[in-house]
Amino acid sequence: MKIGIIGSGNMGSAIIKGIVNNKLTDSTNIYVYDKDNSKTTKLKEELGINVSPELKDLISNIDTLILAVKPNVSMDVFKEIKDYLTNEVIISIMAGITINTIEESLGSDKKIVRVMPNTPALVNEAMSGFSINKNITDKDLEEVQSILNSFGKAELIDEALMDVVTGISGSSPAYVFIMIEAMSDAAVKEGLPRDKAYKFISQAILGSAKMIRDLHIHPGELKDMVTSPAGTTIEGVKALEENNFRYALMEAVNKATKRSRELGKK
Repeated sequence: MKIGIIGSGNMGSAIIKGIVNNKLTDSTNIYVYDKDNSKTTKLKEELGINVSPELKDLISNIDTLILAVKPNVSMDVFKEIKDYLTNEVIISIMAGITINTIEESLGSDKKIVRVMPNTPALVNEAMSGFSINKNITDKDLEEVQSILNSFGKAELIDEALMDVVTGISGSSPAYVFIMIEAMSDAAVKEGLPRDKAYKFISQAILGSAKMIRDLHIHPGELKDMVTSPAGTTIEGVKALEENNFRYALMEAVNKATKRSRELGKK
């Protein structure tokens, strides 16, 4: 498998590192292009990948192309690469850019995969939702899944659900980080050093998430396991309810989903 990546920002770099560190393919089979040479040079020194000076050079060496650029430059990138493409599998992680938009720009005969990863890819714990067009074969699908699983986990979904996946998975790390920061502030106010607060909170969240994933028990039931009668936790839960915690989270997901839909219409 020979993989090319356009864009070496946080997500692009995380994907490259996941592929290399999990030995999905040899680093000499990975080619990256970015207008920012400082980023690509660093990746080359660290991982031993190839840096392509031009897009034409990158595409001529690969069978899978990952588009890891910002959505606002998508049309410019499409114009630059269109004439060089042949039968590559094209994986886009550009938020809001639909398969139909990519087909209209690059051709309806192209093999297109649309992916919504999230930033935990930086620690190989991404959750990616992905959709495919009719040109993707079973072999292509297997290779795409191996790439996405190299930096986390992935789930094939109907593209109509991609916007809500953006709201609950693509954007949700930010919600969690805000929650951790707020809880840490409260802990510091109560006298706990901030570094220790981060350790306690992050491990509690990690463990709680693993319980949901591995035990297959309804979250409400798991919550009830913690809330003893007249205990500490129920007081905390009451405070969350009084301050519309559930509503705030629902609104965050709904607003992020709506914004994803808006980006797809531009």
